[in-house]
Amino acid sequence: MQLRFLSPPHPKGLRREEIERIFAVIPPAQGHDALLFQMVYETGRRIGEALGLRRSDLNLNRGDEHLTVLGKGGRRRTVLLDDPALVARLRRYLRTLTFAHGPLFQAIKNGRGGPLRYQSVQARWQGYAAQAEVRCTLHQLRHSHATELVNGGVSLATIRKWLGHQHIQTTLRYAEISDGAADQELRQWRRQRH
Repeated sequence: MQLRFLSPPHPKGLRREEIERIFAVIPPAQGHDALLFQMVYETGRRIGEALGLRRSDLNLNRGDEHLTVLGKGGRRRTVLLDDPALVARLRRYLRTLTFAHGPLFQAIKNGRGGPLRYQSVQARWQGYAAQAEVRCTLHQLRHSHATELVNGGVSLATIRKWLGHQHIQTTLRYAEISDGAADQELRQWRRQRH
């Protein structure tokens, strides 16, 4: 009997409209949830990386906004914050915090803050997604971001570094680009030949 190894399925991203529908149901009083989910989506961070952020990991100096992420395998990397809406939301959020150190996203229990737990955040996301009538997981925000990068023409080497993948094979799973992006790339190639 011959064993066949199946390649892992291509990660399934969400359409931007679906993501915006979910974000739209998050109540204004839950702004920290909206910020956390927006950060995961706009930067492609793993949820564990976002939950592990500490205030000291943020640098919001104008023109050089970035964060330092502790990724898989204990590897640190710097992530550019180039979305003006996300940076503005982060600045507003920081002004509301009553603590100067510790986890960026804290759970408040009995008047004390500690890091948010993955299970709690996942449950909140599932609740918002159900309200918006979108079936998805929180991790699909990362897949959606990566797919947008591929479809936008960002090189796989840059995407690998951006997402913190150790091996390019992991990044190649996102290489299923849309027909429109493939058509555009082929048209550009043809124009350059003639």
